[in-house]
Amino acid sequence: MEVQHIVIIGGGTAGWLAANHIGKAAQLLPNVKVTLIESPDIPTIGVGEGTVPAIKQSLQSFGIRETDFIRDCDVSFKQSIKFCNWLDKHKHGVGNSYHHLFDVPSPLGTDLTDYWLNQASEQAFSQAVSPQHYICESLKAPKLITTPEYSGKVSYAYHLNAAKFAKLLAGNAITKFGVKHLHANVLDADIDQQGNLTQLKTDKFGDLKFDFYIDCSGFESILLAKKLKVPFVDKSKQLFVNKAIVAQVPITTKDAIPPYTIATAHQAGWIWDIALPERRGTGFVYSDNHMSSAEAEKKFDRYLGGKLANLESREIPMKVGYREQFWFKNCVALGLAQGFLEPIEATSILLTDFAAGYLAKRLPQTMGQMLSLSARFNDTMTYAWERVVEFAKLHYCISDRTDSDFWIDNRHPDSIPEALKQKMMLWQDYSPITDDLFSRFEVFNIDNYLYVLYGMKYQTQSSQLDRLYCNTAKQQVARIQQIGQSLAAELPEHRALLNKINQFGLKTI
Repeated sequence: MEVQHIVIIGGGTAGWLAANHIGKAAQLLPNVKVTLIESPDIPTIGVGEGTVPAIKQSLQSFGIRETDFIRDCDVSFKQSIKFCNWLDKHKHGVGNSYHHLFDVPSPLGTDLTDYWLNQASEQAFSQAVSPQHYICESLKAPKLITTPEYSGKVSYAYHLNAAKFAKLLAGNAITKFGVKHLHANVLDADIDQQGNLTQLKTDKFGDLKFDFYIDCSGFESILLAKKLKVPFVDKSKQLFVNKAIVAQVPITTKDAIPPYTIATAHQAGWIWDIALPERRGTGFVYSDNHMSSAEAEKKFDRYLGGKLANLESREIPMKVGYREQFWFKNCVALGLAQGFLEPIEATSILLTDFAAGYLAKRLPQTMGQMLSLSARFNDTMTYAWERVVEFAKLHYCISDRTDSDFWIDNRHPDSIPEALKQKMMLWQDYSPITDDLFSRFEVFNIDNYLYVLYGMKYQTQSSQLDRLYCNTAKQQVARIQQIGQSLAAELPEHRALLNKINQFGLKTI
């Protein structure tokens, strides 16, 4: 049996990212048609406003102009996540912070990690190893108005309005890739004797038959979880935060826009703060096993300067974990239907884009291919999810905060994944290198680990260094500072560049 009719259940960022990836791939398969069914009654979560640099490659491959994307989705540039108060204030000062930058560390050819570890200086790790530190701290954009689309002086991603992003993706998938768009509620589905889905029951179009089903129905996971009964792998014993209060804060056109996400730790979690041109997207993420809803609301209100009562806010429960299988029979889940960990490091859109792109490269053309393709997909995605669990946990378990049970509990060995424990033991004696990671399917690479580990003052044993290395490293650290200061002077203020892009557009290659 040929796979000719593919259906995506659910819109939002996940559904329409999938529609673009799958729709583009299906253009090479002349008999394949792609349909997306979106409920007119179920609102999308719509708070995933942070991305990582990999999203640029996807947008470019979809044929979306960066200028149009920035104009249509209230975009601002993201060059880093600035983590505030993740360390003990008594040891490291009130308002301690570090940058997890997007540009590679040590860009001049010599790995500066061991040199920085041996210096024991007050200079932040990101400041020593990357010019981007200076750009971020100066609130500058990552590029000029004359820099071509999707290129920059340094690496970057975006902050965006999730609802507008889904709309842009929808228009692109429909017009460029011929994805059919239906508005209807999926009420149920039929299954054959082999356990494959055979048709959907909808309220507006009756029974609709398809060959391959992609579940992007969010936390509900109406096909993979509810109909096919694929079990859930709970990760709440490792990642404790399970609720978020979200609110959008209006800003004026005169307010500066930080070119990074601000992630501020508190007693039982952390707060995200993402500045778009006309508002800040904020969210108070916490563990309800360590803090009551009333206390969380009170602390969030304090962070927002006593303005929470005047803002529209809502609480989002977060079921922490992922599905035991992501591809079962002839159904694949993407986005929140796959699972959810927490918003740290913008992992939700990252995993959705990664999974959808991977699936598009291995679309089944016959029903007989499902078994081998699904086995590979499940192995790959399980590996990816486990690495994301580890990287998210790293932020908590190496913190030296002792002001609450939340931070103390996060350091308990039973809550730390075994593979992460092994890495941390290795990195007590040796600074991390690429060979410490095993797979090309690592979601976060060694650069990401370096910024977080040494931003949080992780204690790695100093090694013996030869004089030639030290002299070279010293010169490169000084050169990085010069480059950073030069770029900070050359690059435009972040809001000023966004205004110019909206007026004139970016240069196309």
